[in-house]
Amino acid sequence: MEENLKRLNKFIGETGFCSRREADKYIEEGRVTINGIVPELGTKVSPNDEVRIDGKLIHEKNEKHVYLAFNKPVGIECTTNLEVRNNIVDYINYPKRIFPIGRLDKASEGLIFMTNDGDIVNKILRARNNHEKEYTVTVNKPITDRFIQRMGNGVPILDTVTRKCKVEQISKNIFKIVLTQGLNRQIRRMCEYLGYEVTALKRIRIINISLDVPVGRYRDLTDAEIKELNELIEPSSKTEEASLPKTEVPKRRTEFIKKDDPRFKKRGDY
Repeated sequence: MEENLKRLNKFIGETGFCSRREADKYIEEGRVTINGIVPELGTKVSPNDEVRIDGKLIHEKNEKHVYLAFNKPVGIECTTNLEVRNNIVDYINYPKRIFPIGRLDKASEGLIFMTNDGDIVNKILRARNNHEKEYTVTVNKPITDRFIQRMGNGVPILDTVTRKCKVEQISKNIFKIVLTQGLNRQIRRMCEYLGYEVTALKRIRIINISLDVPVGRYRDLTDAEIKELNELIEPSSKTEEASLPKTEVPKRRTEFIKKDDPRFKKRGDY
């Protein structure tokens, strides 16, 4: 029946094999089959369909999902590509297949979520969902009031201006910043634009979860944390449109011309 059908990428994500975004990539590359047939993006599947990735049969799971809070050390790459040296999956060596939600630069440390729940990934990551991520940042020279003000009001990087954000000075060379977007190397680029160099960067909070484990260690999120997290991200859009900026449809220009104007017949305006 129709209510038992699921979009293929959602089905794959819920098995814990990979995120829904990665599933879309596998489908586009023709690495996924349904009952021996290579499907298109957007295809729906039922519980009775046989879904394989690279020939490996995957199954819908009923077991509890894994949600970890991991304190990533400097030097670890946030990738599921096991061919990459010092990748996060090999470092954690968890007994089940898990993947990171988002990323932290190799030179950065701190909190990152690891999971096998592909459905939660898009909700947390979509740019317009405004979920807070908090960092402590050390820079190479004394911080000024002007620096704090400009960081908080938005900095032009990557052909855009960063969203206004909360910035607070902690000490001579350290400040705290709360972002609701995740541009590539955003904090480092913002500081560089203002003439500062980041010497240390640590993420200390994602939404309602704060960093509370030593570097290189992880813990399971508690049931209470998962419940609160799901409540906070529930209004979030999981669609691709949520990651795109809104654009206004340009208004059609209205031009009035006289009947004796030579353009009148050409335009066919009556």
